[in-house]
This record gives sequence, structure tokens and C-alpha cells, in this order.
Amino acid sequence: MKLPLLLQLLALASIAFAIDINIDDKISIKNAAARMAQKLRALYPTGEPWFNPGEFGLIPSTTGKNIGYYWWEGGAAMGAWIEYWAATGDTQYNGIVTEALLHQVGPDNDYQPPNQTLSLGNDDQAFWAIAVLAAAERGYPDPPKDKPQWLALAQAVFNRQVSRWDDKTCGGGLRWQAVATNQGYDYKNSVSNGLLFQMGARLARYTGNRTYSDWGFKAYDWSKKSGLLTDKYTVLDGLHLPDCQVSSKIMWSYNAGIYMAGAAAMYDYETSNKNTSGAAFWQKETTALLQATDEPFFNRADGHPNVMRESACEARAPKFDTTPTCNIDQRSFKAYLSRFMAYTYQLCPFTRDYIMARLRPSAVAAAQCCNGQPDGDTCGLSWIMGKYDGSTYGIARGGVGEHMATMELFQSLLIADVVTPKTYLTGTSKGDPSAGTGGGGLSADALRQTKPTTTGDKAGAAILTALFSGAVFTLTWWLVWT
Repeated sequence: MKLPLLLQLLALASIAFAIDINIDDKISIKNAAARMAQKLRALYPTGEPWFNPGEFGLIPSTTGKNIGYYWWEGGAAMGAWIEYWAATGDTQYNGIVTEALLHQVGPDNDYQPPNQTLSLGNDDQAFWAIAVLAAAERGYPDPPKDKPQWLALAQAVFNRQVSRWDDKTCGGGLRWQAVATNQGYDYKNSVSNGLLFQMGARLARYTGNRTYSDWGFKAYDWSKKSGLLTDKYTVLDGLHLPDCQVSSKIMWSYNAGIYMAGAAAMYDYETSNKNTSGAAFWQKETTALLQATDEPFFNRADGHPNVMRESACEARAPKFDTTPTCNIDQRSFKAYLSRFMAYTYQLCPFTRDYIMARLRPSAVAAAQCCNGQPDGDTCGLSWIMGKYDGSTYGIARGGVGEHMATMELFQSLLIADVVTPKTYLTGTSKGDPSAGTGGGGLSADALRQTKPTTTGDKAGAAILTALFSGAVFTLTWWLVWT
């Protein structure tokens, strides 16, 4: 049966307005990335009465199911726009990025703002640190002299998190939650430890200080010994106390990218120090981590070779007859795998062919899935369906993760022309090695577990507490289990 004429015309119009990208044409790539940056900007709620710089909006509802985005994703988006600026030279988002990065620092300049402190996750805080680390490395314009500087902010977060390292359980490791009363404090996960590893590696590379790389290696080595990083170099989600056995074996794309980029930074650091044995070790680790992304995230013998997907929660090819279960956080995870593959590409020449053999087909496939309404170029979650999958788009409703991911994927194709990440020899960002070590932060008593753990937190999700109008709302967001 033929579709009515109107439906045929609507279908043709949708195809006509899809993102047009020629992956061999830099101008075409920039235009595609620019359109995604615009789509992301349209979701940044500057015109809403509840707007807070750096946040995409989390609105409590009377049903108990809150709408919008958690705090960490704002930091992730600022990092994405910094990478966009570095790849394209487009400065139009720099104002909101700088405002957000400075607004959220908190009274101690360590990304512990008062409205997040009670719900602070180590991974959430680290995503803001990764954004300011990128600002320092990319030569993003420095803040005014009377404001905290990008490098010092990253050092503050690193120092805060090192102080939370827990040798008393599981032989070490960083807990997921920073506050003992939070559900999830009895969980040690790969994203928190991977980000600590990556921060240590990148701070060592930028500053030349081996103390950072020693801590980076400590986090990496613990990840291996704990089983979060397997002997096949796949990254599993986390383990629970007190048994210290991996209890969530879900593989997320961003965890793979986080460890890969950390290893790449360690390789570059050891190479610059002419440490041949150290460089050889990290070349092996980087290569293994990169190759371990292939089956879960690019090639699953489903007719879509070398196209990125979030396998744990997207609809499965070839029939796509399973309902996607990705939550609002997980819809952004491919953004960070794309970003960290591009970062690895820059620092590790031996990875370049392998990486581009996956990012280029992914970009072509993703562009074909950006033909939804409004505007005929709204992107979906899946990049392997060949069309828009109906994902929600709207302020505090949906679309941030999907468009951040597609933007980061497109701009990653320009990475060969982006200036190599700077160090203290070439950069301008000022540091403070003692940042984050003073008073005013979370005390040792606050970090100590004060109540028995429960079995109700058996998921690797972001569980956060937000303050609204002086009341504390405990918000729980469960990760999908497979």
C-alpha cells in the first residue's frame, strides 16, 4: 500500500533536511559540526527563569520523576564546546563556556558548589576538571587574573580526589560517591577511577611533575588488579563493598575512552621524557585499550561495520525491535569516546589509521540519522538505524546527549589540523599545585561511611541530591542492567 501523498512529501522533506557531510571536505565537516553546536546551544536554557550557568536544567516534578539533566553533563558540554572551538576556530560559544566554568567552581575553587556538595560524585566533579584541563591544553582564553585559572582548577579537583583514595577497602581505589551518606558510597567504579587516572596523566604531561603520573599509574594499576580493567582490556562498570568483586559487568563507551586517553597522555609524557621503557609500556597499553573498543562499540557482525554504538542500551540491529533503554546520561556517552579517540589520535601516531577507520564511517552513518523534527536535522540516539529514531528534543526534555555526541564525532574528523595539546612550555594557563588542599572542603569525617550499605544501589548510575528552594531532593537515576 502506498503512503498518502502528504506522508510521502513529509518523508522526502525529512531526508532533504538531513545533515549533509562530506568526510573528505573540511568545510563540509566544519559546517556539520557547527550545526550540531547550534542544536546543542538551543537546549542551553539561558532564557528560562530557573537557569543556572553551566546547567542544562533539572526540574523536580510532583510525580517524583524529575525532568532534565544532572550537573555533570553541563561540565561535559563545556568541554565539548572547548574542543569545538579548538577544531573550528568558532568563538561564538566561548562566552557561555567561560561563564559556566567560573560560575560552578564553588567557594573553594574546586568544583564543589554548595548546591551540589551533598550529592557530589567523584565522576561528576572530575568531568568539570576534564573541561578545564582541556581549556589549559587547547590554549582556550584564560580567565581574568582575579579569577581561578584553568590549570589550578584541575589541580584542585585532582588533589581533592587523591585525598579520598581509599586504601582501607579493596586494596585501594576511589569510591563513586564523595559523601558517606550518599547511596553508592559502597561502590567503586571505573568512571571515577578512570577519570582520576586520566587527570593524573594529563597533569603530568602538562606540568612535567611525575607525582601526577605516579598517582595516575596507581589508579590504573588498581583498576587492573580489581578486575575493572580486564585482561582483555575491556572496562567493566564497578564493584561493591565489602566483597570487592566486580558486580556490574556492563561496558560503557565512555569508560573505554577515558582509560584510552589516559594511557595516551602517559605515552606522550614518557616519550617527551625520553623514557623508552615507559613509552613502550604505554604504547602497548594504549593499543590494547583501543583495540578492545572494537567488538562492543563498533563491530558486532550486524551489518554496520565500524559504526559507533552504545551497545548496552541502544536498540539492536538488524531488526531494531528492542526498545532502547539508555537513560539521559547514557545518551551522551559516545561523545566522550569520540573526544578521547581524537585526543589519542593526536598524541599517539601509531593509533591514527585504526581510529579514523572507525570515526569516518561513524560520521557518515550519524549524519544519516539527523533528519528528525524540529528543523529536519535533529539527531537520534542510534547511528546505525539509517534514520532518526524519534529521540526527544527540547529544553530540559532531551537531545543534549545526542547532539553533543554527534558534534564531538564530526569535529573529531578535524583533529589532524588541531594544534597538539599544550604543556607548561607552550601554554599560558597558571597552576597551583596546592589548590584543593586547604580547608573548607569535605572533612575526613564527612568522607567516612556512617551507615550500613544497602543492596538497593546495585547499578552504575548517577545518583545525585539537588537543592531546590532550600529543600533537599534526593534523586535516584538507575543505570540499565543487561
